[in-house]
Amino acid sequence: MSGDIRSYRGMEPQLGEHVYVDRSAVLIGDVKLDDHVSIWPLVSARGDVNFIRIGARTNIQDNCVLHVSRASSGKPEGEPLIIGDDVTVGHHVMLHGCRIGNRVLIGMSAIVMDGAIIEDDVIIGAGSLVPPGKVLESGYLYVGSPVQQQRRLHKHELEFLPQSAANYVLLKDDYQLNVSPI
Repeated sequence: MSGDIRSYRGMEPQLGEHVYVDRSAVLIGDVKLDDHVSIWPLVSARGDVNFIRIGARTNIQDNCVLHVSRASSGKPEGEPLIIGDDVTVGHHVMLHGCRIGNRVLIGMSAIVMDGAIIEDDVIIGAGSLVPPGKVLESGYLYVGSPVQQQRRLHKHELEFLPQSAANYVLLKDDYQLNVSPI
């Protein structure tokens, strides 16, 4: 299955090996997906005024919005969206011109704004707001609006982060074999 994949100004999305893009998802412009990425129903990823990069084994769940910021006098390079490996992006998340490290879980309906940096091994609670330019330090749980550091992640939570991504690799493999249009 392949979603609505469109070029913009000669830039077209690039998909790695064994990628799943639901047919209701929309990818536009300078968007690159590494191997084993899954893009679920109704995701919109618009790499028009900057680029989007999504790392290996990352899953972008239903109704997420991924966008970027254009260059400006204050930010000559704008803000691309860069998402690392083994990231789980929960349902209805908005990511805008930010950088997400490896092994991160972003809870449902969270918002991460321009210039925010999420380091490796972080959990962001559902409904949280990460304001522009905020840096979330590796190894912690963050919750709230605006987001606040709550506590260090427990060993079992750190172990869960790559497992969550692995679970979605298995699910997307199952979808590729067993879902077909009616």
